[in-house]
Amino acid sequence: MHETASFVVKPETSPERQEFYERLDRVDTAPLWEVLNRLVLPQPQPAIVPALWKYDEVRALLMEAGGLLTVQEAERRVLVLENPGIRGASQITQSLYAGLQLIQPGEVAASHRHTAGALRFIVEGDGGGYTAVDGERTAMRTGDFVLTPSWTFHDHGNLGSAPVIWMDVLDVPIVNLFDTSFAEHHPEEVQPVARKDGDALARFGANMVPLEYSPKRQTSPSPVFSYPYSRSREALQHLHDNGPVDPHHGVKLQYVNPATGGYPMPTIAAFLQLLPKGFTGKPYRSTDSTVYCAVEGRGHSRIGGKTFTWGPRDIFVVPSWQAVSHEASEEAVLFSASDRAAQKALGLWREERDPRS
Repeated sequence: MHETASFVVKPETSPERQEFYERLDRVDTAPLWEVLNRLVLPQPQPAIVPALWKYDEVRALLMEAGGLLTVQEAERRVLVLENPGIRGASQITQSLYAGLQLIQPGEVAASHRHTAGALRFIVEGDGGGYTAVDGERTAMRTGDFVLTPSWTFHDHGNLGSAPVIWMDVLDVPIVNLFDTSFAEHHPEEVQPVARKDGDALARFGANMVPLEYSPKRQTSPSPVFSYPYSRSREALQHLHDNGPVDPHHGVKLQYVNPATGGYPMPTIAAFLQLLPKGFTGKPYRSTDSTVYCAVEGRGHSRIGGKTFTWGPRDIFVVPSWQAVSHEASEEAVLFSASDRAAQKALGLWREERDPRS
């Protein structure tokens, strides 16, 4: 992938200029020419770095946390996936938070709501766990994609006999950038169930919508808040069987808001892709730093010159504008999420496919 020359060169300093800068500082001003080279960049220079979290290692720690404190004490029992390039920021990318959350059998994570929108990708669940969103519950099974739109009450519970674990991805850094964070608890620990499980999917998930339905705006979050893996996996397989296979992505689909055709959330896009056994992808890069979770199979990804080997449930991240290529040693499925929805809405997103790479 080709690189771009420097945009601007910082001017040389002198005693006279330094004395002038000190006087500027006393009145809370500063010379743009001294910082322009780090404000206006010729190309992205992310502080985050490529990283991989091995699920078995993190799961053991998460289960240990389950024995150290209750879900009531923690509000949400989560291990934050902190990018090594920005440790302490509670972020996996420059714009997204991610973590692994645990609900033990018999537990309930109390209902609350917040400005930040969230997605849940279920990495371990047999349907005994559930998420409730604005009066409707949905079962949580491995591979399911579940939404919690901004300012919707949501709680989680586990009615089964095995732990339920999922990956949270939230737009908390975006919300906090704008200083627009609000949060509150529901009056009850568990919100009342007003609709049967599957109601939203029946109303909006069959290529139809209720009569005269109109979203408040084109960027409204999806009225469907659960995308079952069984449906998504079947669609991937059908496309694979009928071809073609993209040389960079394999067979890749993006989750959509069925009422608008847009992204399921205003800020976060989500994708699911199948890599056939033996697939060797060509390098690709885009401006949306992307969080991946392996659902099935094994392989490795080359990110910015480093190779990361992954298996089921492992999580890895690709920084903005760093080339990534995937290889599958066996048929594999990858889930991914990024801030592409926000970037596209603002006219900022770009990608590059370079066959010379």
